[in-house]
Amino acid sequence: MNEESRRTIRLLICDDQAIVCEGLRAILEGVRDIEVVGVVTNGVDAIELTRTTQPDLVLMDLKMPRMNGIQATRAICEQFPDVRILVLTTYADDEWVIDAIRAGAAGYVLKDTPQEDLLKAIRETMKGWSHIDPQVAPKLLKHVAEQGDRALPDRKVISGLSEREREVLGLLASGMSNAEIAQRLFLSDGTVKNYVSIIFSKLGVAERTQAALVAIRAGLVKL
Repeated sequence: MNEESRRTIRLLICDDQAIVCEGLRAILEGVRDIEVVGVVTNGVDAIELTRTTQPDLVLMDLKMPRMNGIQATRAICEQFPDVRILVLTTYADDEWVIDAIRAGAAGYVLKDTPQEDLLKAIRETMKGWSHIDPQVAPKLLKHVAEQGDRALPDRKVISGLSEREREVLGLLASGMSNAEIAQRLFLSDGTVKNYVSIIFSKLGVAERTQAALVAIRAGLVKL
């Protein structure tokens, strides 16, 4: 897809460092398919501005005053399930990575990421993919590998899915968007959307990253 044919991504920046916010704004406002709808410096304001500006994606820092990025991510995912959260932070510690994904973040990118890779992460996240920084991915994989017997509940719930639902979940967990799944399985976009809603309900999750983690822990897909 060329740049002219991309729809505009409405993006909210959340970071407690003003120089970072302004740097990101300067970079992103020069990109044709991205519209920066706001800049905030804490999680409380991120939730409120998400409510008023209705962004497609929030670039979320983690360590902030008033409400940190983990808490804000969880609240936004609960209140505005269509909004995607892409964590952009300096922290690659295991605890932060896992907590951010558990909270509902669709991806995790470090601030030293080159501009081209950041734009790629934003666009891939909007396609429904889960973009994890290469420096962070091993920590997430390690966490999944250490689940051990804790994966049993996930295997049990996966067994309650129909064959087609497991097929859709597997493709979703591999990073495909609804449109790509529809094309692969020769289904309509609406049918795939219905399958995804049913899968979320059966798994007890609210968004794609959480569903993908269940599929990975249950062994339905391999990373």
